[in-house]
Amino acid sequence: MIVLKFGGTSVQGPDMIDRALDICASRIDRAPVLVSSAMAKVTDSLVKITAAAEGGDAGGAARLCAELVGRHRDVAGAFLGGKNLEGACLKIEAMEKALLSLVKGLALLRECSPRSRDAVLAFGELLSTTLIAARARERGWEADFVDSRLFMRTDGNFSAAAPDMKAIAKLAKRKLKPAPGKILVCQGFIGSTAEGVTTTLGRGGSDLSATIIGAVLDAEAVEIWTDVNGILTTDPRLIPNAATIPRMSYAGAAELAYFGAKVMHPASIQPAVEKGIPVWVKNTGAPENPGTELVPVSQNKGPRAIAFKKNITLINVVSSRMLNAYGFLSRMFAVFEKHRTPVDLIATSEVSVSMTVEGQAPLKELLKDLQEFSSVEVSKNQAILCLVGKDLWEEKKFFIRVFSALGGIPVKMISLGASKINLSLALSAEHCDEAVKLLHREFFE
Repeated sequence: MIVLKFGGTSVQGPDMIDRALDICASRIDRAPVLVSSAMAKVTDSLVKITAAAEGGDAGGAARLCAELVGRHRDVAGAFLGGKNLEGACLKIEAMEKALLSLVKGLALLRECSPRSRDAVLAFGELLSTTLIAARARERGWEADFVDSRLFMRTDGNFSAAAPDMKAIAKLAKRKLKPAPGKILVCQGFIGSTAEGVTTTLGRGGSDLSATIIGAVLDAEAVEIWTDVNGILTTDPRLIPNAATIPRMSYAGAAELAYFGAKVMHPASIQPAVEKGIPVWVKNTGAPENPGTELVPVSQNKGPRAIAFKKNITLINVVSSRMLNAYGFLSRMFAVFEKHRTPVDLIATSEVSVSMTVEGQAPLKELLKDLQEFSSVEVSKNQAILCLVGKDLWEEKKFFIRVFSALGGIPVKMISLGASKINLSLALSAEHCDEAVKLLHREFFE
């Protein structure tokens, strides 16, 4: 069997849903499981609905609900007829009533807990997959709608729930029955606790859902269908001629995703990694493009791509207590643990440690605690630029080429991982775009 996951832009309207179903139908002899996100912008609309309800604006929330549901009714009317249209509209109406009831309750309470927010956000995927399954039947294919909450068991960490792989494996084998000639349609992003309470898997949740399903059902492959031709050498919005990378290692793809590439979240491919299942990243709008295959180990040496992310803060901790001392780093990182703040990059010397954190980090609290035992310098509006490849250390001229290409652009921090696949640089955000262009020209053009 094979798993095909379609993102929001791949199911944003009747034409794109038909494209997705064409792709799925071309694999119908391989027992496809279609995993779908909500239609594009729908999750954003649901977030606005929860915000309006939390603010006590029941009328505004209801109007937003009507607009969102109306969009799905319009899609149903555009490509369904007869019993398929009637059945889809009845399901949409039932979901509308449930959503409005939930939103009215939130507006009365003037609060929206993570649990309630997950319950609201789940409607996006449930609505889109209702339409997709109905359209598949309309076009003459056998298609089963499966509610992912019946098998995607998670803990109760709402908004970022952790999957229970053992429970999912047992439940999925009972609830999901893929077979050649049939399309199974289920939702990404959503799950439920053992008590049946709706949860969401957080950022990258739909991709994670797909790879979990692939892992527990021993899929031959997982295909992630999006709006770009696979993983590119860098962001095409900055470099229009960025090229598709035919093959990349799991580790390289995870590094790119972590450091800014938007194709997938690094944690989302872990279930496939553990099972050694190939993951393909392909373009719904250009299915003839071969895309990118993610494999356990890539044979291609040297740099493969550039990722970057902005809104970074550089923190430099200086203390003479570090000199020939043990326990200092433990004490320092206890501060970051206390404030639940992950560190992206780190570089150390005898008396100082430089680190980068994302811009939303609680800087005031971090600095207060760090200054109890060290001197702290902070540089805001920074960026991380990351060159990812294989065996970067082995190319003797690699570093010379990097810094020669950058010319006079100042670099504030350098981090080279022991994995040999990642050279990361911290620099001012104002220089980031130019640095990416220079390095892309040096290595990929």
